[in-house]
Amino acid sequence: MPRRLTLPDSAAIANAAEGAKLAAPSAARNADAICAVLADIAPGAGRALELASGTGQHAVALARALPGLAWQPSEIDPARRASIDAYMAEARLPNLAPAIDLDATTPGWAAAQAGQDLIVVVNLLHLVSEPEARVLITEAAKALAPGGMFAIYGPFLRDGEATSEGDARFHASLTTQDPEIGYKDDWDVIDWLQGAWLDMAHVVEMPANNLLLAARKPG
Repeated sequence: MPRRLTLPDSAAIANAAEGAKLAAPSAARNADAICAVLADIAPGAGRALELASGTGQHAVALARALPGLAWQPSEIDPARRASIDAYMAEARLPNLAPAIDLDATTPGWAAAQAGQDLIVVVNLLHLVSEPEARVLITEAAKALAPGGMFAIYGPFLRDGEATSEGDARFHASLTTQDPEIGYKDDWDVIDWLQGAWLDMAHVVEMPANNLLLAARKPG
């Protein structure tokens, strides 16, 4: 995902690991919780697309936790695509494909990715602008098959307010470096999902003050 400015170090830490692999501490912390929720609410079979897959740690965890879905990770950064593929090669999961080059904030990508039964994006909306977030949601809605689900995980403002001092500091650090990015309000994101003709299905409180919002495309 191309960024206009260098983000704070805490925004997207990815440390060098073995070979081409990168390791993100946040992915290690939240993967199990995300997988547990999606295992309960996501379709049991079909095609699944992860947007902005990052290091690939989530891709492997998701493919392992939801084996009935054929998982397609995606990422704009070549180094992170290499990391995803390294994790994929190590895991040897039959339902996990190599990463593709996809910028989810660019209009028009849905045409090549139509028919998805599940689309997942983790910890991205606070790192892009509102117009970019709305493009991502609009395109994801178009890419879903009827009855498909779109799940968004990450930190949000709640009724315009941060839920902790740590979240307030992180949000401020983002907006200081780039005033167009930062935490999105939960109700705004719900409005954008509904404006893309998706029906809200779940709002799940997650660890560390995060939320998982899930919306479904009418069948």
